[in-house]
Amino acid sequence: MIGAKQLLRTLPVLCAVLLALAATPAAARGHHPAGDLPGLVSVEQLPPEARTTLQLIKQGGPYPFARDGVVFGNFEKRLPKHPRGYYHEYTVKTPGARNRGARRIICGQPTECYYSDDHYASFKRIRE
Repeated sequence: MIGAKQLLRTLPVLCAVLLALAATPAAARGHHPAGDLPGLVSVEQLPPEARTTLQLIKQGGPYPFARDGVVFGNFEKRLPKHPRGYYHEYTVKTPGARNRGARRIICGQPTECYYSDDHYASFKRIRE
């Protein structure tokens, strides 16, 4: 049991920790309150190339790019937190681009998929 003197000595430290937690954005703490979750986009609203990629994902390939299907690390924590290996990334062709471009679909298991048209800066959950 804590005594009154010991409590008074630890109270400033406890207050500092609580204030630091309160000042830390929720996403940085691994939480995604409703306002921080990715928005929604329907399959019909996706560009045609994204719909093609989504169909390839459902079929299990074949994929046009060697890096399609690799593990997506979610290092920026813009998607809900899951263990490493949960998310995989797939390229969405960009008309006129000579490389993979910036568009991707990221899927968790089994059918939790997100669309990014700005190379992971933002995501929208694909609603089927």
